[in-house]
Amino acid sequence: MRNTVKLTTAVLAAGALTLGLTACGADQFDGASDTSGPLVVAASPTPHAEILDFVKDNLAKDAGLELEVKEFSDYVLQNPATEDGSVDANYFQNQPYLDDYNKKNGTDIVPVVTVHLEPLGLYSNKVKSADALRNGATVAVPNDTVNEARALKLLDASGIITLKDGVGTDATPADIAENPKKLQFKELEAAQTPRSLDDVDAAVINGNYALEADLSPADDALTVEPAKNNPNGNFLAVKNGNEDDPRVKKLAKLLTSDEVRKFIEDKWSDGSVIPSF
Repeated sequence: MRNTVKLTTAVLAAGALTLGLTACGADQFDGASDTSGPLVVAASPTPHAEILDFVKDNLAKDAGLELEVKEFSDYVLQNPATEDGSVDANYFQNQPYLDDYNKKNGTDIVPVVTVHLEPLGLYSNKVKSADALRNGATVAVPNDTVNEARALKLLDASGIITLKDGVGTDATPADIAENPKKLQFKELEAAQTPRSLDDVDAAVINGNYALEADLSPADDALTVEPAKNNPNGNFLAVKNGNEDDPRVKKLAKLLTSDEVRKFIEDKWSDGSVIPSF
């Protein structure tokens, strides 16, 4: 039975205030904290929390792991919660996103184990192919640094635009060298991109948000990033040092088990979620 806690920005803010007033809540695990309680893991609802719930309901008890899943509808809140000790770990992000977050915030959150990939895709309610996009069409892209660059690289790989040589994981529309259709880019919070489809000509949507909107990369995307050699696999992450927590080690082993592989392949047989282990 699903047993998760959904957090809003307001709830997190209140929790952060409480932690600020009780300093002992910040650095929970420096080799000395109590690890006998449940492992609390922040996760995006789809597919991350679903995968964790499968582990919780089918594998955790036999492994001696008590697991609590906290769903965050806004993924940008998960690293702050992990850093301040509100949760023990998170499961939502890829390496470029984490590298950018640590650099900008002076944090030291580290990956533990990579579990799956959600291919990024270009979707539209107005055209049936990328070639059919009109001149001057508006394309929505995620507004966070890494996912915007990832979106632009997808459009580049699909021949829709051409990025300047040497562009990295911080690319913006200013780094476009060629834009034959003079596309206009609308930068939105990633969670808002599926909701924009009626207002724009197309949108580049993260895999988890596409799934929540009942969009299939295989069936609905105009173009989708390839899975092979893709650096954007999603992983379990913790504050540096907490990877030695025995509960984290148990969860990492379970998340990369044959049972979880089969669960992912059966539930998302259309390739919208792909095991990365």
